[in-house]
Amino acid sequence: MLFLRNNERRKGLGKELVKYGIEKYHLSEVTVNEQNPSAKGFYEHLGFETYKRSAVDEQGNNYPILYMKLTNKSL
Repeated sequence: MLFLRNNERRKGLGKELVKYGIEKYHLSEVTVNEQNPSAKGFYEHLGFETYKRSAVDEQGNNYPILYMKLTNKSL
């Protein structure tokens, strides 16, 4: 999970953390709560695309989840 405080957003920190995950841990997929359009937009901006949707989260709760894959590796 990646969370930043509101006052730390828009400074490039999230992008650098994702870039680190890609380079060091071969991160290529993420899951995003569909009810968080800012997170979805963030990952889309970094080159991720939704390839699957689930109406519930991994625990069966009513939180729709988007499964996203890195398709543009231009970070």
